[in-house]
Amino acid sequence: MDKADYSNIHLALVHFPVYNKVGEIVVSSVTTLDVHDISRVCRTYGAGSFYVVTPLKTQKELVERMVGHWMKGFGAEYNPTRKDALQQTKVIKSLDEVINELTEQSGEKPRVVVTSAKQVPNSIGYKSLREKLSEGGGPVLLVFGTGWGLEKNLIKNADYVLEPIQGNSGFNHLPVRGAIAIILDRLLGWY
Repeated sequence: MDKADYSNIHLALVHFPVYNKVGEIVVSSVTTLDVHDISRVCRTYGAGSFYVVTPLKTQKELVERMVGHWMKGFGAEYNPTRKDALQQTKVIKSLDEVINELTEQSGEKPRVVVTSAKQVPNSIGYKSLREKLSEGGGPVLLVFGTGWGLEKNLIKNADYVLEPIQGNSGFNHLPVRGAIAIILDRLLGWY
């Protein structure tokens, strides 16, 4: 089977604006394990880039320092596959900046697909979105939330809302890196 080109598919992991468990809008903490693992998943499925979205300077510096460690010097020599996975990982202040950057790079605004663990009316199914992605077209930005989910206006303003992952137990609280792996496999994997 030929390798598919999904370099026009981009991911954003949003740390603000998201909800905490009592429904307040907060900035959630960046987890370096998420950055490592999601970068590896993106590289495995050939996604174009992975954006870590946080407005906090200290969190931005943390991600940049961690990525820098694996991109040059001892880290790059010690684990070249980690370097390969992190090459398309960027940290940026806001989702609007991600959209602006992708628009500038491609000459057209990306179609924005948000994800949620909650059912949203008129959600798009995996099969339908997979078909849209296989048709090509301009860039697509898959948006994932941290904390207790994306702020409602991010969902309202998206082009599509992807249906939630449904397990078989009634329990629905996947770690975001696990959800991203499942979603990319459903959308971009070979079947």
